[in-house]
Amino acid sequence: MSPAPGGAVVPSSAYAVLAVLALTLGLALVPALPRGAEARAAQPSAAAHGSPPVSAPAASSADCPGDWPWGCVALCESSGRWNADTGNGFYGGLQFKQSTWEEFGGLKYARRADLATRAQQITVAQEVLRWQGWKAWPTCSRRYGLSGRYHTVEPGDSLSAMARRFRVAGGWQAVYEANRDVVGPDPDLIRPGQLLAIP
Repeated sequence: MSPAPGGAVVPSSAYAVLAVLALTLGLALVPALPRGAEARAAQPSAAAHGSPPVSAPAASSADCPGDWPWGCVALCESSGRWNADTGNGFYGGLQFKQSTWEEFGGLKYARRADLATRAQQITVAQEVLRWQGWKAWPTCSRRYGLSGRYHTVEPGDSLSAMARRFRVAGGWQAVYEANRDVVGPDPDLIRPGQLLAIP
């Protein structure tokens, strides 16, 4: 038996179900304090959940700190099921519409997103992100505070090439200013895998 919020005693299995439900809803279960104990509001420490990755465009979720941002979006979109096909017209972990999957190159991997690997779905999602931004996943991007357009740095990329490709007013300097915290002091030193904002 475990104490649930409010002091009720429930079987451990029921408490586990409550904990999973609370996590899914973004809530925290706080065990009740014993009667007569002084209640204090505790602020969660940054160390308790770890720091978000340096390249994170916004606050990450404690639900998936090691899988930011795509694992978090998949958790929200499909409960993390990369092979999801629920019959709603959206497929895979990131819930692609078939037309989006086709338009952004998914057919070179599989007929539908749910038939592709996690890595292949993320590759297509990165292309969608470049052109549509996080609005392609409106509910889940709001949940995690994601907005704007982003590009995942690939081998051989440069800020100049990114500025030309995405027609950024202000050129490479504007791309650098938008990503100074991620890139660091040397604009010529970007690394494959970094997630950079497209201003």
